[in-house]
Amino acid sequence: MKKEVTNKVRKWNIKLLVIALISMTWLGLYEPIPLEADSAVGGPKLAVLVDGRKVKFQGGDPVFENGRVQVPLRGIGEALKAEIGFSGKTVTYMKDGKSIALTLGSREAVVNGKNVTMDTAAKAVKGRTYVPLRFVSENLGVPVNWDKVGNWVWIGSKEVPTIDEAGIEKLPLSKRFIDLVSTKKFYIDNKSGVQIFTLNDLPLEIGDRIIYDVWPVKFGEYQSLRIRYSNFRANIFYLGDQVRSRGNTNYLINKDKSVTITYQTTSEGDDLRDGDRNYKSFKLNKALYIGFDIGTDSLVLLQNPFK
Repeated sequence: MKKEVTNKVRKWNIKLLVIALISMTWLGLYEPIPLEADSAVGGPKLAVLVDGRKVKFQGGDPVFENGRVQVPLRGIGEALKAEIGFSGKTVTYMKDGKSIALTLGSREAVVNGKNVTMDTAAKAVKGRTYVPLRFVSENLGVPVNWDKVGNWVWIGSKEVPTIDEAGIEKLPLSKRFIDLVSTKKFYIDNKSGVQIFTLNDLPLEIGDRIIYDVWPVKFGEYQSLRIRYSNFRANIFYLGDQVRSRGNTNYLINKDKSVTITYQTTSEGDDLRDGDRNYKSFKLNKALYIGFDIGTDSLVLLQNPFK
């Protein structure tokens, strides 16, 4: 009998400890755990940014091949504001007095009237012509930087727009959003509206930080969410059938001083804190929005791209 009571007390103490850790993490009192060795499967999607804005290629995404990024020929030309011409299998770009001519399947190019040998060729990918990104951009006079952390190519300026500069409209805080946060109304305290952005709108400067990118990862069978910020400490919440709060419990400090934070998807805290006995059934695709609790005067939501 005494052993049974002792076991019950031990289990209760463990439960109290878990609740305390969850509470301290959410309140920012518990120091998150740095990840020494990263076993996550999944990473950020390859993207190209021109002057801090993500290029939306029509009909095909950038591809990474043999250490080189190749992109649809028209999309990069338009993003760089170059004139584009076609003659048979040859495409030409002209910008600020500079010119490039590339021929499909050939490593020989003509730059400002001179023959140049490239280390890769323009090629056909699913019926579309792809060209070597760095070669085109740098020979048109626009610098290129590879962001290994984000799996991004930055072209031109790295200045990131604020959420308002990007044209993300502030909508009224309608009954729909008030109802969605009904179980945790403190999320809308002192909020004057709601701003909803998409994954393609990133990166954005919101409040006192930049949100660079968001992507799902897996640790074995367990799914989590990763978000890259310009600085440390940010809490999020999943908004769907109810509000599911998530604190940052581990992080990676990147070489460029940005921070990648991992958030749980399924969490026992939903049961311990909110009494959700079916917490294991929650998956990332069930969230309508991913919310950011970062001290802004708007309810800031990412439309869930992982549904």
